[in-house]
Amino acid sequence: MSTFTMKQRKGVTASGWSGTVDDYAIAGAWTSNGGVLVVADVAGGVFGFEGKSGKIRWAHRGAHGGGALSMAINPITDQVSTGGQDGRILTWNPETGALSQTIDLGKGWVENLTWSADGKCLAASNSRRVHVYDVEGKEVWCSDDHPSTVSALAWSQSQELATACYGQVAFFDVFSGDVTQKLEWKGSLVSMVLSYDGDIVACGSQDNTVHFWRRSTGDDSMMAGYPSKPSYLAFDAKGSLLATGGGQAITVWSFQGDGPEGTRPGVLEAHLEPVTSLVFAPKGRILASGARDGSVAIWELDNAGNGGLIGASQLDDLVAGISWRPDGRGLAAFDARGGVTTWRVRS
Repeated sequence: MSTFTMKQRKGVTASGWSGTVDDYAIAGAWTSNGGVLVVADVAGGVFGFEGKSGKIRWAHRGAHGGGALSMAINPITDQVSTGGQDGRILTWNPETGALSQTIDLGKGWVENLTWSADGKCLAASNSRRVHVYDVEGKEVWCSDDHPSTVSALAWSQSQELATACYGQVAFFDVFSGDVTQKLEWKGSLVSMVLSYDGDIVACGSQDNTVHFWRRSTGDDSMMAGYPSKPSYLAFDAKGSLLATGGGQAITVWSFQGDGPEGTRPGVLEAHLEPVTSLVFAPKGRILASGARDGSVAIWELDNAGNGGLIGASQLDDLVAGISWRPDGRGLAAFDARGGVTTWRVRS
């Protein structure tokens, strides 16, 4: 059942609603108009909440055997796809909760899911392989085995799919599945994000560094000094600012001009424990972050990556994920106790 307790808030955040799912809320996504917030939990449940009131519109408990792991929403049709430990991809109508499609990959977990920007292709990672499907659920192609389990997926302008694993980032042609480029690095890559134009590739590594490449020039560089592995990365909408976790502080690198080489990054400090989520608003340089201590922060940044805290709140447990409403005027956070908390965000 959904609950409606209010949290203390300050700054640009205003009162929203809070609800619960059955277990650790592992992923969530808004429909394009903000009318429905879909949340999946580690017990395998998938829930649809009314965007304005927080009332549960529909619920499918235990939809994924063993638990849900990933979620992606089609940016054109609003169909929501979830992946689980049962090796299945389930696609839902977010308005009614009706199951519209089931894809069974067999053995292996579906750890990563992402829809292309044009809404025509869904990519899924299953152990060392990547599968791409069309909107009807028909497989377009499947990759050969990667050197290790695929840790991250990202689309580049709907024409290429990037994958990260141990030792490399690979780019695949979306139509043929052919490898168009490989970027190599001797280490285990645990996270990946692309700039808006797909030119800059940034990856967090197991060795507590962030490595990035410029595809247009072939140049690459490394940022070191993180106290832990940078598992959380985010580019702003223009691809000029890269926010990185890897500890209690958030480090923001500016790619404007000749940066980030030879420049000093912005450092954002408010969380008392390591960062667990970083997401930029759909427009502008507004960043939301969450941490192990349950704190949620909203930051406004300048061109150099420096910034200040403009909003904050506190959840009951570790922040498992954050999702901006597509209009940038609402924010949802999910915690390890199954809590779902939303705020309205003032301009």
